[in-house]
Amino acid sequence: MSHSHIIARATLGLTHPSNVEPPKISFAAKEADVAEWKGDILAIGVTEKDLVKNDKLNFENPILSKLDSKLGGLLAEASVEEDFNGKVGQSTVLRVATGVGLGSKRVGLFGLGHSAPFKGFGEAVAAAAKSAQASNVAVVVASADGLSAESKLNIASEIVSGTTLGTFEDNRYKSESKKSALKSVEIIGLGAGPELEKKLKYAGDVSSGVILGRELVNSPPNVLTPGVLAEEASKIASTYSDVFTAKILDAEQCKELKMGSYLAVAAASENPPQFIHLVYKPPSGPVNAKLALVGKGLTFDSGGYNIKTGPASSIELMKFDMGGSAAVFGAAKALGQIKPLGVEVHFIVAACENMISGTGMRPGDIVTASNGKTIEVHFIVAACENMISGTGMRPGDIVTASNGKTIEVNNTDAEGRLTLADALVYACNQGVEKIVDLATLTGACVVALGPSVAGVFTPNDDLAKEIFDAAEASGEKLWRLPIEDSYWESLKSGIADMVNTGGRQGGAITAALFLKQFVDEKVQWVHIDLAGPVWNYKKNCATGYGVATLVEWVLRNSS
Repeated sequence: MSHSHIIARATLGLTHPSNVEPPKISFAAKEADVAEWKGDILAIGVTEKDLVKNDKLNFENPILSKLDSKLGGLLAEASVEEDFNGKVGQSTVLRVATGVGLGSKRVGLFGLGHSAPFKGFGEAVAAAAKSAQASNVAVVVASADGLSAESKLNIASEIVSGTTLGTFEDNRYKSESKKSALKSVEIIGLGAGPELEKKLKYAGDVSSGVILGRELVNSPPNVLTPGVLAEEASKIASTYSDVFTAKILDAEQCKELKMGSYLAVAAASENPPQFIHLVYKPPSGPVNAKLALVGKGLTFDSGGYNIKTGPASSIELMKFDMGGSAAVFGAAKALGQIKPLGVEVHFIVAACENMISGTGMRPGDIVTASNGKTIEVHFIVAACENMISGTGMRPGDIVTASNGKTIEVNNTDAEGRLTLADALVYACNQGVEKIVDLATLTGACVVALGPSVAGVFTPNDDLAKEIFDAAEASGEKLWRLPIEDSYWESLKSGIADMVNTGGRQGGAITAALFLKQFVDEKVQWVHIDLAGPVWNYKKNCATGYGVATLVEWVLRNSS
């Protein structure tokens, strides 16, 4: 890496290197001494059943009853007055007076809904800890006695990942930032021993991958260029060099492989494309399954000559157009820590920018003023010179992918599929049996499924079931959409093998049909369009979506 490159990154807005320290987790097998626990918040997970009261309005649940007797009935009163009935997402936290016989400064009730593993419990506890500036928390489930051993393991795992991800804040680009106050979480009454230790390590490993995914997507496009994305991938390979190798192909090497579709997208950018290929091989034993994870890696998407315009275009958010690659590399990091046996995994990203001018400032860039304050660019009102580049891909161009298929470009803003075309051909050439590709591919998928659910497309029912089982275990939302072959008509070109978009109707489906042209028929393939869930619009930051499902899927394919 050149010295000037390092300086550029430092002054372009990276004010604080990330320093993520998740809270320390400990556990106590017995819950008898909950009232004596000393600390900032005692967080109690309650279902609707746990809140049943007798005719004297006292809780029937033994843990709640014991606590409330020390609090003079305050918890029961609060649950009635605040209409708290244990539904998911509900919580109430009370400050406790000293001298009432409780060790904790605060007691909180958190609604769990009906069935384990009570998704969202850990994040709700982390949010309460943050607002109270609590440094230590104990977590207990009111009716843990009635739960199976497996449910207890899953709830403990949810608490670990929820509190870890809930306390994470990406403050790298702020001139002043607070660190999370939460230092420790004690889990009470959900068991102990090696089985739990193993489950909690797994939750921690996956969470670290999700955090990497979030950091990559949050990074502005003037910091996270294709070259820097390649560096971050290489860093994973060098950190876990016992199981990983990295290969980064430059534009010349991609040209030799005839990746005309991918290179056309990258043509106008000053930042050269980087084709990234990481390989995971198990530390010992045979390989029984060969998999590929392919992620769309547009570090910025201007739309090209079909430039994104108007408030609905979200051009200032187009740093998230590498969300598929972030999921792939987040999964790689987690798998480097977990080290599953029996499976070889190829992580493939054709990284580039879709630009008109090579050097212009992009919406979404973060710049630093001379007083040290950072500014996120949303609108570019006046450019100092005409930014149109002579090297950009034009609407009407015909490009040739590495499998020899020709594509008439009828929209330069449907560029992700052009990069994925060559990435999928490359993946098939690695001799893999199954491919999952992830891409922030279409606004049409967000219109169909909203912001929280990803679309799944595959001609293979068995592979669809594998992905849905993995997603259910990891708590990520997916919905299968059809690959409707009759829609191929709209992708036919008069002069090439195909055009790159089929118009507005069924846009997510025609995008999947386009990708299918670049997958070998012998290879099982699934396409996940995560344009919706990659970003949290309420919090205005990345979600790390996809990492947990990918890790779970790889593990289910390992021996």
